[in-house]
Amino acid sequence: MKFRSLFGSVICGLPLVVCAVPDETGQVALTSQLQPLASQALVLDIKHAGDTLVAVGERGHILRLLATGNWQQVLTPSRNLLTRVTFVDANNGWAVGHDATILHSRDAGVTWQLQYRSETLARPLMDVYFRDAQQGLAIGAYGLLLRTQDGGKHWQREFHDELLNEDDKQYLQQLKTDDPQVYQQEADSILPHFNRLLPLPDGRLLLVGEMGLVAVSDDLGAHWQRLQFPYEGSLFAAKEYNGQVYVGGLRGNLFVSDLSLQSWQSIALPQVATINGITQVAEQLWVTGNSGVIIRLDAGNRAQLVRQLKGENLLTLAADPTGRIWLAGTKGLQPITLE
Repeated sequence: MKFRSLFGSVICGLPLVVCAVPDETGQVALTSQLQPLASQALVLDIKHAGDTLVAVGERGHILRLLATGNWQQVLTPSRNLLTRVTFVDANNGWAVGHDATILHSRDAGVTWQLQYRSETLARPLMDVYFRDAQQGLAIGAYGLLLRTQDGGKHWQREFHDELLNEDDKQYLQQLKTDDPQVYQQEADSILPHFNRLLPLPDGRLLLVGEMGLVAVSDDLGAHWQRLQFPYEGSLFAAKEYNGQVYVGGLRGNLFVSDLSLQSWQSIALPQVATINGITQVAEQLWVTGNSGVIIRLDAGNRAQLVRQLKGENLLTLAADPTGRIWLAGTKGLQPITLE
């Protein structure tokens, strides 16, 4: 497979536990292991779930922030790396990861059930978005896009050739006529990796990914329009803030546009590092990335290096209900003060 590069804390004392829980079809699946150092292992995402935070990471780890300020690992029906988590309301959440794994929670991340997994696909899902408790999309490597219209009870795979360049479109069309078997093989891997979904204030959905992919949809991803973009490398992060859209990726490439998405301007960063996350915290915009960089953008999109944590890569950050800021990255979860 040709996957491209994707990129101490407070610990709740938990013994090593292995057990089994039923998925949403009633079948029993082997769970992740509860491990006392889970909050120090790789964590890729943190999201708000009601009045707490939920984090996901390696080996199927999911952790919830307790009122005490400790992180508690919960059982999950997967040992696959989890890459992204989202909550559409205070209770309903989904986490996605490798082997096209999709997990669902109905209780703010306390318990999780397996909704979908495909070892035959053998590729990671990189993001998940739900418009409401029923309609959702999950995206990942080689143009993988899964859709549900019933809250994840059923997921259907879609192929969007409108996201190909013209040469690849013509190549596939010719193969479809000349060699249907080879066509199917090529169609399964010809699309670029899909890395991030971003809902926009007007209801449109932005998609960013590999090879400078930036596309927009006004019908929840049923159809996409690929946009002109000034960079041809991989893009991993996207954020809308105050009527501006920010997109970032490899080698510190960060761009901003208004909501027309027609004119992208480069933002110079004080440290060149791959951008993994763009997050709003405390009415400010923060950029996190490899080499431990934490960069603040001011109202004029001027960038300031606020902190650099040596020997680790940072994926994202989030503020808990008390205002404490938590970092997620290769060294797990850790609180941090930003000034």
